[in-house]
Amino acid sequence: MTLSRPYPRGALRFAIKPLVAVLTALMMMHAAWAFEPFTVSDIRIEGAQRTEPGTVFNYLPVKVGERFTQEQSDEAVRALFATGFFRDVRLEVDGTVLVVYVEERPAIASVDVTGTKEFEREAVIKVLRDSGLGEARIFDRGLLERSEQELKRQYLSRGKYAVRITTTVTPLPRNRVGLVLAVDEGETARITDISIVGNRAFSEKELLNQMSLSTPTWLSWYTKNDQYAREKLAADIETLRSYYLDRGYLEFSIESTQVSISPGKEDVHLTLVVKEGEIFRFAGVTLGGDLLGREPELKALFTMKPGDTYSGGKLNDSTKRMTDRLGELGYAFANISTVPNIDRDKREVAFQLVVDPGPRVYVRRINISGNITTRDVVIRRELRQYENAWYDAEKIRLSRVRVERLGYFTDVRVEPTPVPGASDQVDLSVTVTEQRTGNLSLGFGFSTADKLILSASINQQNFLGTGKAFALTVNTSRVSRTLALSYTDPYYTADGVSRTVELYTRTFDGNELSLGDYQLRTTGFGMRFGIPYTEVDRVSMGVTAENSRVDLGPNAPERYIQYVNGVYDPVTGELLEPGYGASSNSLLGNLSWSRDQRDSPIMPNRGRFQVATLEVTLPVGDLRYYRLGYQHQWYQPLTKDVTLGLFGDFGYGRAFGSTQYPTFKNYYAGGIGSVRGYETSSLGPGVDPVANTPLGGQTKMIGSAEVSLPIFGSGNDRSFRSFFFFDAGNVFPVGAIELSELRYSAGFGLTWISPIGPMKFSYGFPLRRKPEDRVQRLQFQVGTGF
Repeated sequence: MTLSRPYPRGALRFAIKPLVAVLTALMMMHAAWAFEPFTVSDIRIEGAQRTEPGTVFNYLPVKVGERFTQEQSDEAVRALFATGFFRDVRLEVDGTVLVVYVEERPAIASVDVTGTKEFEREAVIKVLRDSGLGEARIFDRGLLERSEQELKRQYLSRGKYAVRITTTVTPLPRNRVGLVLAVDEGETARITDISIVGNRAFSEKELLNQMSLSTPTWLSWYTKNDQYAREKLAADIETLRSYYLDRGYLEFSIESTQVSISPGKEDVHLTLVVKEGEIFRFAGVTLGGDLLGREPELKALFTMKPGDTYSGGKLNDSTKRMTDRLGELGYAFANISTVPNIDRDKREVAFQLVVDPGPRVYVRRINISGNITTRDVVIRRELRQYENAWYDAEKIRLSRVRVERLGYFTDVRVEPTPVPGASDQVDLSVTVTEQRTGNLSLGFGFSTADKLILSASINQQNFLGTGKAFALTVNTSRVSRTLALSYTDPYYTADGVSRTVELYTRTFDGNELSLGDYQLRTTGFGMRFGIPYTEVDRVSMGVTAENSRVDLGPNAPERYIQYVNGVYDPVTGELLEPGYGASSNSLLGNLSWSRDQRDSPIMPNRGRFQVATLEVTLPVGDLRYYRLGYQHQWYQPLTKDVTLGLFGDFGYGRAFGSTQYPTFKNYYAGGIGSVRGYETSSLGPGVDPVANTPLGGQTKMIGSAEVSLPIFGSGNDRSFRSFFFFDAGNVFPVGAIELSELRYSAGFGLTWISPIGPMKFSYGFPLRRKPEDRVQRLQFQVGTGF
């Protein structure tokens, strides 16, 4: 771009069209005509409609009264074009007046997207707006083309290889344009064939089972595993590599991957060419580098033994255990390099591990971010890593787990950040993403026992960001109704002692479960305290004042009649045991111990959960009894996808002295959570001779084994699983447990973590059943975990 002045009066215009950036730069750098510098008496802006004149003045390298040179002319044009506001820039000189003519780029008046089914239309428009293609923004065709390519890439990642995007730019009055992106998604391309070539040690079927990509299955609509994506293929290649390395194939490699798409862009064919190599055995390990005088301790963490088949997974696990141990000692940036020494003749491999612990560091400061509602103290009191203390990787891991267990956040990240200029210091950044912890909900559920269940609740687990919980819950079904109000302060004391206050009323209609013509109404008020004494152990104790009222119907069970009116000798009519009347009061003492080592409370894969409880009436009130309970859940992964679970549930209740044990405190068995395949609460020592309803018992023993595994084609999706089970158990009257009276069942089922809560379906086959047993093979539950 040049500016010349061949005539003393008049103007010579020079226009710039940015056809290509390099050409534009050359035009601006090499003048066709030169002009003598002059002093600017005035600057005038022409052609600006939306752009403020002051914006243009800011980019000009000259002001009124200053001399204007050829170099400044080139600089002015470059600066104005760089703003992206203008399609054309012209400079004129009228005497000593500098005139800047600009032609603005059009503004975007509207953006619309049509034809989108795979993505929400509003979401696409929002992404376009965030990228710069929004209403009132300057229209940039280059940006439009890049946005089209990005949108197409997103469709390709979903297997939409036939997608076509047509953009229409419509000129509008006042230098505006309207944009319409018309999307023709086409059919989704499906993987119709996956071939693996070169495998000898493992069958193609076995290798394909390790991959997430697959040909279409009956669950592909849910898993999308038949849709090709480059990222998925890369992950599957790493999975295959790990599979071979874990089995001794040290030199395994993927020679090539071929992806072919049919002409109609609807079918995808994958071919993987592998080179397995030979199986290597582990010969030994030596440690080098700075071992901090802990060579025996670090070497003991290595899990492979000489003579074992080499395993890449065990090697990685061993080095991770070492770096974790060094992290516990304060070496936050420890690094362990593995140097293999391969003997191909003997097919053995030895490793030298070079340890570089780096400097020992301590945590200078802990910064918390992302908590908009939750107060800092609520997060800090869960942290086990402290400021001005040595860095400890295990305490940091535990801190993250404890913050996650609060349930207030969808994501918790704890990351160390080096302090500039201080190699022995780090800051910890705790970044959380909050989720809504308060809700007002109305809902329903359905189970084979309760039929339709209606519920309403007001629940705030993080009241005003203090971490305290408040809940009002109403549940009603044809069998039971509950109204409960509770308030929990998890840190009633600074040491983490919790306090819960609860007021409740519960009504149970036994007639609806074929347990007898009676209704039980229980109202209570209680307070309990929970005391944590380790990271996984907790003791709770409390007192509850409870009133129980039994309303008898015309066909009430004999045992409830005796509970209300007493037990009489059928011959003499003598009162043997006094009754409690229709209404009875009791003061209950509660003591419990729990240990939770599960990796997930909803769908656990590893760990155990134990609860021991004692409920005993204090010497105030009408009732005199105690109840002992113990539950144990144990989970162990058999493979990366299959989990074994063993469950036990024991209950024992007795009255003190010669008093009568409350009938409504009896245990029952049968149904989901007990012995599946039998009708809910139908098992026991017998039935009432008048009402023909189960009697229940004062002793309960239930055991179960369950194998959980992915549904065929769903991969390792823990929200949707199948299971096979074997149950055994029963309830017993006063006296010894008779193993001959145990009931057994086996079957299969499905679990699904649905939007309305956990759902469980089971189909059981009763084993060793007796003629009087009530069978119910298909059973299900909504909203309750196992």
